[in-house]
Amino acid sequence: GPISSILVNRYGSRPVVMFGGLLCGIGMVSAAFCTSILQLYICVGFITGFGLALNLQPSVIIIGKYFLKRRPIANGLAMAGSPVMLCTLAPLNQFLFDNFGWRGSFLILGAILLHCCVAGALFRPIGAATASVKTQDNEEGKVPLKEEVTKDAMEISPMNDPAETKTEEEKDCCEKINKYLDFSLFKHRGFLIYLIGNVLMFLGFFAPIVFLAPYAKHIGIDEYSAAFLLSILAIVDMFARPITGIIANSKWVRPKIQYFFSFSIAFNGTCHLLCPLASGYTGLVVYSIFFGLAFGMVCAMLFETLMDLVGATRFTSAVGLVTIAECCTILLGPPIGGTLIDTFGDYKYMFIKCGAVMVLAGTFLFIMNYYNYRMLAKEEKERKAKEEDLKSVRTENEVRNNLNKEMTKDGLDLEPLREEQEGLKKEVNGT
Repeated sequence: GPISSILVNRYGSRPVVMFGGLLCGIGMVSAAFCTSILQLYICVGFITGFGLALNLQPSVIIIGKYFLKRRPIANGLAMAGSPVMLCTLAPLNQFLFDNFGWRGSFLILGAILLHCCVAGALFRPIGAATASVKTQDNEEGKVPLKEEVTKDAMEISPMNDPAETKTEEEKDCCEKINKYLDFSLFKHRGFLIYLIGNVLMFLGFFAPIVFLAPYAKHIGIDEYSAAFLLSILAIVDMFARPITGIIANSKWVRPKIQYFFSFSIAFNGTCHLLCPLASGYTGLVVYSIFFGLAFGMVCAMLFETLMDLVGATRFTSAVGLVTIAECCTILLGPPIGGTLIDTFGDYKYMFIKCGAVMVLAGTFLFIMNYYNYRMLAKEEKERKAKEEDLKSVRTENEVRNNLNKEMTKDGLDLEPLREEQEGLKKEVNGT
C-alpha cells in the first residue's frame, strides 16, 4: 500500500502498473518451476502479491484523475471487475489444472497477468509536458537561483551552528518524506473519521465470505451447493457495484455520499446479524443475495468516499496511509472469527460478531459524518463572511482612491486647506 503510493507519487500510475504486471507474470511463471512450498510462498505470495498491489492502487488513483462529474459511476464499473473474476477464476483454474497440470496452470496464469502491462500502457498521463520539463531541468542541473544562493551561503559561511544545520537537515528529510506520503492527512478531520470507521469495519468485513461455505456444510448442505453460494454472492456483487455507482452519482446522493456509505456498512452488518436465522439452503441463498448486494455497495464506494473527502490530489497518499492501518484488522478478522467458532462450536457467534462490528462502524460513520458536514458548512459560512468583509474594505479603498484621483485631476490641492484649518484651530484655542 504505502510503497505503491510512494512510487505513484514519484513516477506516475503508468510505469507502476506496468512494473506490477511484470512482477505478477514473473512470480507466476517462476512458481511453475518451484520444488517446495517455501518457494511457492515466495513466488506466488510475495512476488505476485507485491505486483498485484502495484496494480490495484494506481488503477484506483487514475480514476480520480480522469473523472470528476461521473466519478462514482467510473468507480462502480471499475470495481465490478473483481466479482467477474471471482465467478470465472474457479472454473478456469479447474479447467487448466485438469488439462495442463499445476505447472502448466501457473505458466498460463502468468501469461494472463502479463496483460496488466498492456493495460498500464493505456494509462495516458496527465500533464506529462510539465513533468518532463521539470525532470529535464533537474537532469541538466538547472537549480533555481534561490536554492543556489542558499547552498553557496551554507558552504561559504563559517558561522553555521551544527545544531541549526542538523535541524535543517531533519526538516529537509521530513519534507522529502511528506512529499511522497502526505502525513498531514492525519490533521484532516474527514480523513480521520473515514480511517477509524474503516478500521473498525474491516474486523467483520471478510470473515463471513471465508466461513460461508463451511457454515453451509456444517448445517448439512452438500459441498457443491455450498460452493454455489459464493457464486450467487459474486453474481449479485457484480451487478450491485455499477448500479451503486449510478445511484451515488445522482444529484440527491452525491452531495451527501458519506451518509450512503454509512448506510451500506450498517446494511451489510444487518445481513450478518440475520444470517443465523436462516434455516436450510433456501435461507442461505437469500442471505447470499442480500450479502452480495451489501458487499457490492460498500466496495463500489470504498474509494469514492475517500476521494470525496481528501480530493484527487491527496488521494494517492491517503490510500497508502489507509492501507497501513486497515491491513491489521483485515488480517485479524478471519482468525478472530475462527477462534469464536472453535470456542463455542457454532458459526452463529462469528456472524453475530461481524454484524455487530459493522453496524457499530456504520453508526459511527453516520454520526461523525453528520458532525463533519455541520462543521464544513460552518467553516464555509465563516469563509464567505471573511471574503465579504475583505471585499467591502477593498471597495471602500477603491472608492477613496478614485475620489483622490478625480480631485487631483481637477487641480485641487488638499494640503493648503488642511494647513489653513490647523491654523484656525490654533487661533481658536489661543483665544
